[in-house]
Amino acid sequence: MIPVNIVTGFLGSGKTTLLKEILTRPEFSDTAVIVNEFGEIGLDHILLEEVEEGILLLQSGCVCCTIRSDLQETIRGLQKKVGEGLIPEFRRLIIETTGIADPAPVVSTISSEPVINKHFYIGNIICTIDSVAGISTLSTAPEAAKQVAVADRILVTKTDMVTADMMVPLQDRLLELNPSASHRKSTGRNFDAKHLFLDEFRDAATGTDEALAMLERNGNVADMQEKELSVSPHMIKSFCLESSAPIDWIAFGVWLTATLHVHGEKILRVKGILDVYESSTPVFINGVQHTMHPPIHLDRWPDKRRSSQIVFITRGLSEELIRKSLELFLGMSIAGAHTDFALNTFEWSSR
Repeated sequence: MIPVNIVTGFLGSGKTTLLKEILTRPEFSDTAVIVNEFGEIGLDHILLEEVEEGILLLQSGCVCCTIRSDLQETIRGLQKKVGEGLIPEFRRLIIETTGIADPAPVVSTISSEPVINKHFYIGNIICTIDSVAGISTLSTAPEAAKQVAVADRILVTKTDMVTADMMVPLQDRLLELNPSASHRKSTGRNFDAKHLFLDEFRDAATGTDEALAMLERNGNVADMQEKELSVSPHMIKSFCLESSAPIDWIAFGVWLTATLHVHGEKILRVKGILDVYESSTPVFINGVQHTMHPPIHLDRWPDKRRSSQIVFITRGLSEELIRKSLELFLGMSIAGAHTDFALNTFEWSSR
């Protein structure tokens, strides 16, 4: 199975700079990159040859191509070229979205297209955000806010152009939007590519470490919930549900499937670990809107405290509705003898 990393981010946020460095790094020599336009990246200095119109081989060993009529056709075309021996095999696929694009349809394409999902799976979604214009962009562009909300990794760019104090409001806003994502900073060179693109959850041992880090980030949400945040037409809300009682896996799966069917467009992201009756170790769940990735069994609990913790990132959907629905479906009560739901919640909106 080949991981597909999606690079998203608003106009001018640094996606092209990120890709240019990737395409010259030896560790990405077995990578195929799908871009919108070759000209935006400037490939002349690393071009080796043109296989055919729209597909280039680079000196680094990468394959670079442009999106043709649709993404499915482009991916299948790359597979065909590998089978014909026209391009080398690749072990990673990176897809760059346009600056105003919604990454969710790309996730859906990879996960739902029968031919593609037999060979590819969704890896990390990486979002670039401009440290200079980030606050303004997130306040005025709902597309940018959603790109951040669905990301697994956030790369704050152009950090050499701002002071540490100037970074604080943006860092707070990013945490408000997406408490489960991890952040890295970049001046445009020597960014932490391993962290951005490595999918730790595919490995049970490293996945546990990643789960611990994610839970620590979720804990920071509780510290921020007293902030007064104003109302916005494109309000995005993040909240974390926690239960100390084991959950029935089948019942939870039925509930989540039904909830995403009804509210999928409003649930931007769901991510967390579950304590289920059927397993002695935690189960990691991860989804973007209607699309849920296969659950992954981690090898151990991140700490001595066993509890289910699920982060929801929603737009225009009440946390109370989600919580009550889950409680009712699982037969839980917030005041019950066997279950204690602790709810940490906050809202984000532009001022």
